[in-house]
Amino acid sequence: MPICRERLYFGMQITKTTRRPPTDGFEPAWMALYRSGELEKRARIADKHLEDCDLCAHHCHVNRKQTLDGAACRTGQLAMVNSAGPHHGEEDCLRGWRGSGAIFFAWCNMRCVFCQNWEINWKDGGRERTAAELADTMLRLQAMGCHNINLVNPSHVVAQILAALVIAADEGLRLPLIYNTSGYDSLEALKLLDGVVDIYISELKYGDTALARKYSHAPDYVQVSQAALRAMHAQVGDLRTNRDGIAEHGLMVRHLVLPNGIAGTEQAMRFLAREISTATYINIMDQYRPAYRTDEHPELNRTITRAEYEAAIATARAAGLHRIDRHCSDHWVIRWP
Repeated sequence: MPICRERLYFGMQITKTTRRPPTDGFEPAWMALYRSGELEKRARIADKHLEDCDLCAHHCHVNRKQTLDGAACRTGQLAMVNSAGPHHGEEDCLRGWRGSGAIFFAWCNMRCVFCQNWEINWKDGGRERTAAELADTMLRLQAMGCHNINLVNPSHVVAQILAALVIAADEGLRLPLIYNTSGYDSLEALKLLDGVVDIYISELKYGDTALARKYSHAPDYVQVSQAALRAMHAQVGDLRTNRDGIAEHGLMVRHLVLPNGIAGTEQAMRFLAREISTATYINIMDQYRPAYRTDEHPELNRTITRAEYEAAIATARAAGLHRIDRHCSDHWVIRWP
């Protein structure tokens, strides 16, 4: 399906000219691969992986072009998109003043009982998009002035993203690409993304294997997420921003504080400081709320306390981490019990 060269979005006429961002000298990392033809090659390789899928840490080895039976992500050959638009709820260095161009993918490759986005991840909230349609969405976000393309929950749609990126690049996309993940990513997928992703945002949900098994049905989450973070940091390094404070390249880690120490904050912060970098940019998040199936787990069926959040911040600092997102560490606003 060809991309329409002119279309009306939110009252804005999108043409091939208005799709292009202002010229400011910045070039996303993936442009070098696009010019050399390597990006298209990666897209073809990733598409082949769908026939024996190992593109997330489940390694289901399902032929997703033919069936969903046995696929943990419940996603076939086409990506399912819930919504897309300028997102002003991200960290300051991502949202800037024009918003982060977020594309929310439906379904998920994890099974968190406290899922904060369960309506998107577990209610089939969205519709299938072809590569051309997904590319058109990226171009629309660029035309709306977004600072970046923010791929939210992308682990199970790596092949579809690469196919769309080739088309969008042909049509003038020039924004940095954000891979915004739970951290349950395969090294096979990350290898395909080397040189493609400008900014990795990865959650580090747990520091304890038993708790990851109990609450996310991912017994190898700690091992997998740590290996993924090592690979991501090797590719992009510590987070870098431009003179306006907008992130352009590097790694950001998010850690959601859970009640009763379930997130294993001490182990997680120690890992980041010792094995990734003390300059890791981290958002220690305070917005946990009971959701999805937490009524089945009394220890999770409450918000966190002020003391729990302050202890998490202190733990990160004690580990040697010093780049803690100020949105949460200095200016958080929440009703504490």
